[in-house]
Amino acid sequence: MGSFSIWHWMVIFLLFIPFFIGLLVMGLQKKILVKHTQSGLVKSGYVGFCWTYWFFGWLVPIFRGEIGIGVLHLILTMFTLGLFQIIMAFLYNKQFMTRLLTSGWVLFDTDELNSLAKLKLGIAQ
Repeated sequence: MGSFSIWHWMVIFLLFIPFFIGLLVMGLQKKILVKHTQSGLVKSGYVGFCWTYWFFGWLVPIFRGEIGIGVLHLILTMFTLGLFQIIMAFLYNKQFMTRLLTSGWVLFDTDELNSLAKLKLGIAQ
């Protein structure tokens, strides 16, 4: 019960491989401001690898105001024994931003960040 063996470190490394791949391939999560066209409300959207989803899973949609999506993600995470949470860390930010932009929100940040968001979301310039 004293020190970690090489096997302990290998297990930890294997658990975090998707996290590091996500950061390397998709980059860090970037905050992008979005504005609702009718009400003028401004909120944060995100692009890139969702490290918050990696660590907190189905709680992320709930804290972002998507209760139904969060409950669905909880069920799918339990059904797949956590595999769904690993996969969604790569997909969630793009899906969240897509839902925002198709429901009356527009990009409302600097030109540089708006261009980055358009690139990551596949929106034509």
